Amino acid sequence: MNIPNFLTVLRIILTPVLVIFLMEGRFAFALAIFVFSGITDALDGFLARILKQKTSIGSILDPLADKALVAASFVTLSVLGILPGWLTVVVISRDLIILLGISVLFFLSISVDIKPSIISKATTVSQFLTILVALLDRLRPVDHQSVFLSVTVWSTVILSTISGFHYIYKGIGLFNNSSSAE
Repeated sequence: MNIPNFLTVLRIILTPVLVIFLMEGRFAFALAIFVFSGITDALDGFLARILKQKTSIGSILDPLADKALVAASFVTLSVLGILPGWLTVVVISRDLIILLGISVLFFLSISVDIKPSIISKATTVSQFLTILVALLDRLRPVDHQSVFLSVTVWSTVILSTISGFHYIYKGIGLFNNSSSAE
């Protein structure tokens, strides 16, 4: 196991720890785990490139680690009433639609080169920012959401929706190109 893959596996292992801290209301610890996970996410990709240690398992585990962290965080924060439940539905529905589309294309033997688009990367950043701001808001003595949290929530909704439709569009294009090639 190389260093980038180790960092990715560590992120996966830390996801349930984050959920436990959230459930116990230990938001400072949850924030520390979340920030550490974000740093290791950036670091594993950087190290994989500069050390030339990109692996096929890493290219699968890295986005799974991200999705696990984001989904677990959104679900838990929604259950706790910190983030709206409908936001979690939007975020997770987008990922499920992408997964379903990739699965359909795979079963139809249509080759899919999975590369995140700019809108997809912006969506991921927005999702991470929403979680970060929600956690930071919990550390403040004020008992209401900040304006910045509202901005990140709506940015996440808009970007997740646009990104979801973008992936649907790309998937339909792959399907159509495959059908016309036959």
